[in-house]
Amino acid sequence: MNKIISFLKESNRWKHLVGGFLVGLCACSSFGALYSSAVAASCLELKDKLHGCPWDWLDWIFTVIGGVIACASWMFIN
Repeated sequence: MNKIISFLKESNRWKHLVGGFLVGLCACSSFGALYSSAVAASCLELKDKLHGCPWDWLDWIFTVIGGVIACASWMFIN
């Protein structure tokens, strides 16, 4: 369990997960949750790339996973 927590703390991956979930919830539909979280993840990584940091696919994936969780929530609600 400690390995999972330390992995999520690395590079603020837990923030990407929560952020993707919140963006997905604001989309108000299941497809919109996936689409908006992917766009938000790409924008975050582009911002990092423009500021000299390398593109981090794990951060991108965790943001989209948050959107997938929001998508599942919207499917459950509807």
